[in-house]
Amino acid sequence: MSGIVGIVELDGSPVEHGLLRQLTDFLAFRGPDAQRMWIRNNVGFSRTLFKTTEESEHDHQPMTLDGNTWIVADARIDAREELIAALKAGGEVDLAPSGWTDAELILRAYRLWGVDCVDHLLGDFSFGIWDETRQQLFCARDHMGVKPFYYAQVGACIIFSNTLDCIRRHPSVSSQLNDLAIADFLLFEFNQDPATTSFADIQRLPPAHRAVWSQAGLELSRYWSMPIDEPIFHKRADDYTDQFQELSRKAVADRLRTNQVWVFMSGGIDSPTLAATARVVLRQRNSAYDLQAVTSVDDIVPEERQYAEGVAAHLGIPIHYRKWTEFVDPQWEEIPFSTPEPCPNAWLIPAEEKFWRGLGDYSRVFFFGEGPDNALRLDWQPYLSYMVRRRNYGQLLRGALATLFSQSRPPWWGTFSRKLRIANWTKDAEGDAFPAWLNAAFESRLQLRERWRSFTHPPSAAHPIRPRGYASLQSPLWQTLFESFDAGATKTLYEVRYPFLDLRLLRFLLAVPPLPWCRSKYLLRRAMGGLLPRKVLRRPKTGLPHNLLIKHHLWRLFSAGFTPAEDLSHYVNLDRVPGIVEGNPGFFGDNLAVRNFNHWLRHSRAGFHDDLREDALHEATRQ
Repeated sequence: MSGIVGIVELDGSPVEHGLLRQLTDFLAFRGPDAQRMWIRNNVGFSRTLFKTTEESEHDHQPMTLDGNTWIVADARIDAREELIAALKAGGEVDLAPSGWTDAELILRAYRLWGVDCVDHLLGDFSFGIWDETRQQLFCARDHMGVKPFYYAQVGACIIFSNTLDCIRRHPSVSSQLNDLAIADFLLFEFNQDPATTSFADIQRLPPAHRAVWSQAGLELSRYWSMPIDEPIFHKRADDYTDQFQELSRKAVADRLRTNQVWVFMSGGIDSPTLAATARVVLRQRNSAYDLQAVTSVDDIVPEERQYAEGVAAHLGIPIHYRKWTEFVDPQWEEIPFSTPEPCPNAWLIPAEEKFWRGLGDYSRVFFFGEGPDNALRLDWQPYLSYMVRRRNYGQLLRGALATLFSQSRPPWWGTFSRKLRIANWTKDAEGDAFPAWLNAAFESRLQLRERWRSFTHPPSAAHPIRPRGYASLQSPLWQTLFESFDAGATKTLYEVRYPFLDLRLLRFLLAVPPLPWCRSKYLLRRAMGGLLPRKVLRRPKTGLPHNLLIKHHLWRLFSAGFTPAEDLSHYVNLDRVPGIVEGNPGFFGDNLAVRNFNHWLRHSRAGFHDDLREDALHEATRQ
């Protein structure tokens, strides 16, 4: 959550103090607790602090341990005891009385293991380290990409930050668009390339990647990929739930490090599991704590409030309700709000600003329950083939019988009924047709039909028993999710954490046998027995009624005409953009993509670093 920015001039030119100060001041919204800058000749780091852990009281960045290596980081390091033990075993023994901060742990790991230090880190992190001896800048981003990391290299100048708009304010960085990223937004609603942004000059460091800049240039490498483990076969069913509870409590404990946390809680099973686990961990600490829930409600799924209310009552925690639909503004397209990149839900942003306003006054840390839908996706057919190939018929039979008796209805009925519903729906729906409204020259120049086919029909994942679940965790859509909750987009003072995406927990969830544990997320339902209400544990999974949402709310926001941005026609043939008719969700997605992108072109795309450029030129003239 804290804001970080760094400038390195590889040709030895001095970093301009005034420029770094302005970039730091811009990041004040990310860190109201403290600001600090460090400049040494051609290198300048800066950080604005937002305290979210007990150790952050002692966090003074940019920092150094020896005057030779300096770090600036937005990080939360997990499994701290194990890492500290490894560091001490390697010779890092001068433990400070107040304990090591997250940035200090990273810096000590770098001193011990060099750029391979990332192999020893767990958690969410985004950092840059300047090594004076090696004359190199080393940067890295966490495994799943929870913490953003952007950079631009213009000539010999490298600018990096965890905030895209901060880099855009550097006078050397242009506002030229990356047309392929724009095409991805129009086609898929998010960028399919995790290494690029919507701007030609600004790149992303992809998740699980490290970068080293030196006089030899840039060396970019991936340091981690999700392992493919053999399936876990325990003798006792309770061994699975015991292991899940142990790992989930570790994941939650590592992400707490504070006695105040709120949970974005629905009436399903995932976020209530987080709330129940957090309550167990906090109570074990024998100290006062503040655990509360906030639930988004609407008129379409009224029972959601009832289930969430039942969970809160069972856990004995306060719950707050926000009805987001009352904030939706039909005039959203004329409201001049800005987002770092095109947003697939731009129409919701004015409502979300009102919805989330003030949440930071309640807590600085929120838990989000995303993860089990992917990690526990039911891939029963690959599992069946895998077990037959290995002639493990006994284990397969036990899993099938356990699945049958663990469900209130035949386990394959949902699959058949869902296929029937899909078959009936697709008779009238347009399906996954390539958009006819793209500008023909734009489409041809970037060969977008080939790109559409390659991403709508991806190759099968390599995982032998969980290919769809495994593949879903590699999707660049996660990056879009994380960044949509990050302060760089929300401009709000709270940090979102994702305990279910803990690497230790993910590996376990991907290794449990699909039968019976993935069927309706049976693993969570059994593990939470006694900790959550029975009606929640037995509630079938429900999805968002998309067509009802369109029918009752959204069509009004898009049924009228709109004011095209000056250069929208470069990407879109306006005469072919479909309209919206009341009660008919057909073509809604196409219209939505165009309107969201058009708002971004009108209100966000324009360069806003002209003042910085003039200030920099003025300072250069004075010198």
